[in-house]
Amino acid sequence: MSLRTFTPLFRPWTCRTCIQRSTTAKTSFPNWKATYATQTIRNAVKPKKKRRRVLLATAGGGTAVLAGVVAVSDDAKHIARAAQRTGRVVSTLFVCINDYRVTLKLSTTTPPDDYTALLSSCHKRCALRTLSAMQANGSIFIKLGQHLSSLNYLLPPEWCDTFIPLQDKCPVSPLASIEEMCLKDTGQPLSHFFTEFEEVPIGAASLAQVHRAVVRETGEHVAVKVQHPSLDEWAPLDLKLTHFTFATLKRFFPEYDLTWLSEEMEISLPQELNFEREGQNAIRAREYFAHIEELPVIIPRVLWAKRRILVMEFVSGHRPDDLNFLDGEGIDRDEVSAALARIFNEMIFGREAPLHCDPHGGNIAIRKKKPGYGQGKRNFDVILYDHGLYRDIPLSLRRSYAKLWLAVLEEDEGLMRKYAHEVSGIDDKYFPLFASAITGRDYTVLANGGGGVAKARTSEERESIGSSLVDDGLLSQLVQLLGKVPRVLLLILKTNDLTRSLDENLHTRQGSARTFLILARYASRTVYEEQMDFIKGSILWPPNAFSVLRAWLGYKRLELKLSSYELYLDVRRLLGFGPLVVV
Repeated sequence: MSLRTFTPLFRPWTCRTCIQRSTTAKTSFPNWKATYATQTIRNAVKPKKKRRRVLLATAGGGTAVLAGVVAVSDDAKHIARAAQRTGRVVSTLFVCINDYRVTLKLSTTTPPDDYTALLSSCHKRCALRTLSAMQANGSIFIKLGQHLSSLNYLLPPEWCDTFIPLQDKCPVSPLASIEEMCLKDTGQPLSHFFTEFEEVPIGAASLAQVHRAVVRETGEHVAVKVQHPSLDEWAPLDLKLTHFTFATLKRFFPEYDLTWLSEEMEISLPQELNFEREGQNAIRAREYFAHIEELPVIIPRVLWAKRRILVMEFVSGHRPDDLNFLDGEGIDRDEVSAALARIFNEMIFGREAPLHCDPHGGNIAIRKKKPGYGQGKRNFDVILYDHGLYRDIPLSLRRSYAKLWLAVLEEDEGLMRKYAHEVSGIDDKYFPLFASAITGRDYTVLANGGGGVAKARTSEERESIGSSLVDDGLLSQLVQLLGKVPRVLLLILKTNDLTRSLDENLHTRQGSARTFLILARYASRTVYEEQMDFIKGSILWPPNAFSVLRAWLGYKRLELKLSSYELYLDVRRLLGFGPLVVV
């Protein structure tokens, strides 16, 4: 193994606390880093049989030695904790790698059924070890685990199911640490800003928690989002450990290159940890949707923001999958589904629209609209929270993506391949896999008269997708594919996946057909706007007038077709029919 594999462990710590303490640390422990690095390098060149044992001993033993000097100073405590965090990751990583290598060697000597059971057991053991390390380290490892739990198209179910507890069991920082952080960041205690500040948070996530409070100056009830104070100390180190982990896995299992995950985290996490940026995103999105009255979207007003503190108006609601609330308040699930589809398609296809890239159930709420309040037939509002992860989609990508979806909805395989290449450079080899990735559907449904994307997705189809990835050897191709596409497209796919999941959890009477009709309308509008942009000069000039008329007629023709089909779905719903299944 090349020594370059281990170099991330020997780089100086880059977290703020370490930078501040570097002088003291060097004085108190002048030879610690050099001794640790030298010893590990020597171990790395020993024979393979001893290497793993030495690595584990170094990670664990180094932690034990440092634990003996914890009482010396805060510097020693920090170094000891850093070594302990590193030791957990390194030891878990290499134990799991060895477990897989031993298990995979049995594939040629073990009957297929027995080997499947052995591999499943290996998956479960390694997932449990990793879960334990993530929970012990906390910080961004909780967020990483949450993300991995949703990658059921990439990871075995043993991994995804094991990480599910991380979705709800997020850490809660004590009020004392929040008080200290506020004083450090603003120069004032919490009591300077608020007359009331509830000690128990109303919600906690991997990066932050939210408290209810009352503003001292105005008496307004607000939601105060505060970052977990420990993130400042450990996030830089943890990002390096995450990068090291995926780079090492790639070295041992090159066909499963997931380094794009760590690369995306290195870009997105600093943005999510900057609450001033999140406040700006929320203000921008609020201003954008203020001009679209037909969409029932509410974005809480931002009062003020610091890097680790965000104060917003308090707006509460219920999760979109709280079906008892929706049914009890007379809120139509189909209308909620349609509203969510319109909001997020507006973000994807709207000119200069900001894209909210993390629309899971915890970041969206539904509230009952007061009688006589607002416009339209809807009796609810959709509240959007957590605006930390936003992206701007280039106009050219929006337009090619719109044409791709129109080709998907028309089941035009030739155009699908053309625009797939425009969107992400995908060639024919990866096209079927790419088409399945963007739609969440089996490729056989999308082409060759398979019924189209509007056909209801069955449990058999979901199982077929999963088994095809494993049995047909497509999993490694999917991993390589996701490493090739533009990063912003990965976030669009993530948004599509999450909104598709939200829609399925609503158990609507119209199924997925209506959401795809809504998508088609936004895609069609985008293509029409592009055609109009290409017309230069006065529309009174005959060639221009003809181009405008042709573009308008094409747009209206599709609108009429989509409106007729949507009316048909409404009639079916009113008559009590179930979701439409296209066969």
